[in-house]
Amino acid sequence: MRRSSEIGQTRVLSGGYVKAGGRQKFADNLIAQLPALRRYATALVGNSVAADDLVQDCIERALKRSDRLRDAQKLGSWLRSILHNLYIDELRRGKSRGIEQDVGDMADDLALSTPAADRGAVVDFVRAIDTLSVEHRQVLLLVGLEDMNYREIAEELDIPIGTVMSRLARARERLREALEPDGRHPSAVVMLSPYGRKAMQ
Repeated sequence: MRRSSEIGQTRVLSGGYVKAGGRQKFADNLIAQLPALRRYATALVGNSVAADDLVQDCIERALKRSDRLRDAQKLGSWLRSILHNLYIDELRRGKSRGIEQDVGDMADDLALSTPAADRGAVVDFVRAIDTLSVEHRQVLLLVGLEDMNYREIAEELDIPIGTVMSRLARARERLREALEPDGRHPSAVVMLSPYGRKAMQ
């Protein structure tokens, strides 16, 4: 399977979308966003195969709607919003979430800096995340993977800061419930804590 950067470049460069000047710069900026976008998509949907499909659709839609981006500094946020909406559309249509793969293979995709000795905890953590609702998973990932604070998340999702805090608290509590019944890896719940410090700003 092609890497996401290769997939994105194929779509962007051979899809007939790129034009001179600002269009080329926009395409280059999209390509630069691919690694982070794929990481976010993988964590959101649960496997890298479905994530690649979602990222491709996201980039295609972004290219078609580039005139709607008002602030180039918010490209990452704009792409995540497109990707999330596409994912919700998929769920509403009742489509399959994609080909299943060993959840252990996802650990590296999530870019969690975890020693090899703790890999079992990461696998359990990923499985626990997959049990969360889309809304709770989304907030948790924006804090943990994107290092965003409450205000930034509230602006991106267009919800009150209080709602962000409530969803994050519930997401963490449900992770604890999923991870602690038999005493396994209770510390995995706070794996995202180093990132979460920014959320308090």
